[in-house]
Amino acid sequence: MTKLILSYISQLLHTAFSLYFQHESEYSSLRDIPLDSDELSRLTGRELTWEETIILLLATTPHIHPQALDLFFIQNKELDRPYTEFGGWKGISHGGFLPTGESAAFLLSIDHSESRALAIRLFSRSHWFYTENILRLEGQGAGEPFLSGRLTISEEFLAKVLGNESYRPDYSDDFPAKRMQTELEWEDLVVAHHLREDLESISLWLQNEKDIRSRWGLNKYIKPGYRCLFYGPPGTGKTLAASLLGKKHGMDVYRVDLSMIVSKYIGETEKNLAKIFDRAEHQNWILFFDEADALFGQRSEGNSSNDRHANQEVAYLLQRIEDFPGMVVLATNLKDNMDEAFFRRFQSVLYFPMPEKQARKQLWKQMLPSEWLRSDEQEILAFAAEAELSGGSMINVVQRCALMLYTLETPLLTKDLFQIAMDKELEKEGTIR
Repeated sequence: MTKLILSYISQLLHTAFSLYFQHESEYSSLRDIPLDSDELSRLTGRELTWEETIILLLATTPHIHPQALDLFFIQNKELDRPYTEFGGWKGISHGGFLPTGESAAFLLSIDHSESRALAIRLFSRSHWFYTENILRLEGQGAGEPFLSGRLTISEEFLAKVLGNESYRPDYSDDFPAKRMQTELEWEDLVVAHHLREDLESISLWLQNEKDIRSRWGLNKYIKPGYRCLFYGPPGTGKTLAASLLGKKHGMDVYRVDLSMIVSKYIGETEKNLAKIFDRAEHQNWILFFDEADALFGQRSEGNSSNDRHANQEVAYLLQRIEDFPGMVVLATNLKDNMDEAFFRRFQSVLYFPMPEKQARKQLWKQMLPSEWLRSDEQEILAFAAEAELSGGSMINVVQRCALMLYTLETPLLTKDLFQIAMDKELEKEGTIR
């Protein structure tokens, strides 16, 4: 792919400027230059038009062959300034030419008299460049021409061009979401029987959604994707369940902490959410929105500007959730923060309770290494199961046990040592055993 850009884009640009300034050229049209776009078609999954190919190549050139764009720095000698029709914008640290929509329109104009109208259509929100998060124009000032926006290629598509087709984004200002991973397996999830049945139903949908929606002509009634609400006390498996659903079905899971992206500034929360949904739209991802209380807890019936602001944010998130074609999970500790109107938006509302005694015993047996329990296994497990702790709190106890055994240089866990670790966790939670 990079060879195509290196060889073709230089020839394209030299020919374009030669034709524009009416200099001698090997070709009388840019379309006459031999172009093999098969690799770009493979990466996009589409049969590309010539114009789409040119725009894709132009968008990738600053990242792969930036010096090829130096031709755009030619000055208009009559006005002693750059040519307006060439477009371009100035980066913060990059010294080379960075293309805009105007730059793309200029290249298309060599062979197309209505290049601006064509470029505007290619950069519209309805074109697959935008809807599939390939590239877009952004950063136009208020009242400035649409094509003055900088031509920005997505990180995901650029990674494909560079040969890294397994690229996954990570947390940043432009993508406030963190990929979640777990070493546990689906069989390791310990939850109540009815909850496991509900999770298995979600798993069945993820596995067979397309077949189910198309088999009985339900496409016109049932939207793509799946939307569910997980609620319950902290540490009861909400995050783990989402992670394991993703792992089971080969789907990346991205956690969005709503408490971190809710902004007091009007419109900023919606912008932060749009960054996530826009990038996830055509990815096989599960979006896990944690701390949903941070947003839904602000909703009220008041008429102040703050109330209206909070209600607009909630409405925006719910609309994006409804329109998202993948799986969305909202997690909250407090279901009461949401009114009844919210629940029709979700196919499933699942309660994650504190584990009961038998489940706690099973969790302890899974978590505590067998070599720790060679002396007092049954006594320790029976003792441990009595304390009403969540799975998350149990992990804290196991970590304290590991630290004590490491310090004592022994692999054997006694009931006394275990009780010390347990009491520290109960004390932290304000619980008297």
